[in-house]
Amino acid sequence: MPNYSQLNPELLVTTVEQLSKRVGERFPQAGLFKVSRHLCDIAAESRNRVSETGRRSLWIRCLIGLLLVLLMAGIAMSVVAFKIQPKPGSVTWLEFVQVLESGINDIIFVGAGIFFLASLETRMRRRRILKALHELRSLAHVIDMHQLTKDPQRAAGVLIATPSSPRSELSPDQLIRYLDYCSEMLSLVGKLAALYLQRSDDAVVLSTVDEIEGLTTGLSRKIWQKLMIIHAGPK
Repeated sequence: MPNYSQLNPELLVTTVEQLSKRVGERFPQAGLFKVSRHLCDIAAESRNRVSETGRRSLWIRCLIGLLLVLLMAGIAMSVVAFKIQPKPGSVTWLEFVQVLESGINDIIFVGAGIFFLASLETRMRRRRILKALHELRSLAHVIDMHQLTKDPQRAAGVLIATPSSPRSELSPDQLIRYLDYCSEMLSLVGKLAALYLQRSDDAVVLSTVDEIEGLTTGLSRKIWQKLMIIHAGPK
């Protein structure tokens, strides 16, 4: 039964590939098509990375297990040492405190090692995710650059180009489709970032994903402002 409460990585990759085909069919020579192909590669990599991110590090788990065994062995040896004393009544208070202090120190030392290894796994996972999210953030800016010079007022016929104006060979209908594709690509970038939240509850990751989703939403809003200008132009 499909899970409608989570993003499906496979379907997301399929959606990205379908969008790239649509861009290529209309604008095969445009730089946006190359960007869409790169987005396909990143989507496939994100699917694999998300799967790998959810896996636990075997060697770290083994080390934690070994430290736990050492901790339990140390406690057991301390208990046995007291039981095999030839004259239990001869154990002075000072000797008891010394043994107790030694046991507590061992527990603290092993506990610190366990905490370090557990946090090491979290930090390694966070580093991998943040690296992938940084790539998605950069791609969002690249997509924005491809729509930056698309002037809706010129396409709508309400503004005359100057000698320094960017070349525009797109008709109003073509420009609408071009900007639509940019907006869809930005939305998919945000969805790819959200994939990583399904395998991580790290506060730093959550904050970074929220930042990327806010970025892509803001960039899409600028695109829709251009679309409104085109639709409001002379018919």
